[in-house]
Amino acid sequence: MKRGTQHQVGTVGEIPPGQHKIVEVGGRSVGVYNIGGAFHALRNICPHQGAELCKGLVTAYVTSGGPGDFHFDREGEIVRCPWHQWEFDIATGCMITDAAMRTKTYEVTVEKFGVSIENDLIFIHMS
Repeated sequence: MKRGTQHQVGTVGEIPPGQHKIVEVGGRSVGVYNIGGAFHALRNICPHQGAELCKGLVTAYVTSGGPGDFHFDREGEIVRCPWHQWEFDIATGCMITDAAMRTKTYEVTVEKFGVSIENDLIFIHMS
């Protein structure tokens, strides 16, 4: 598997579970998210009209069986565009209501160099 150029973007301790960090990598703005200990990275651009997607609210996926019945699933796995409220799956970059509409995602790896998990380095791979 070709990973492309590797860019160090921080340490595990800098992005605790449920948090994210926006970084400049290879001339691009990228959001790096920690969802339950798994790291994901997506381009900080909403494909609709170019808003800074990663500045939007991180929320849950809302499901409903009918009027007055709703449930919050996948808490912390959805980012909502701050301009027009379009929602995207952080792990895949796909828009919730139309998977064909998406923002770019990047592979993320964690390299274990220290004796503490908090010091492990986070890398984004870009082609």
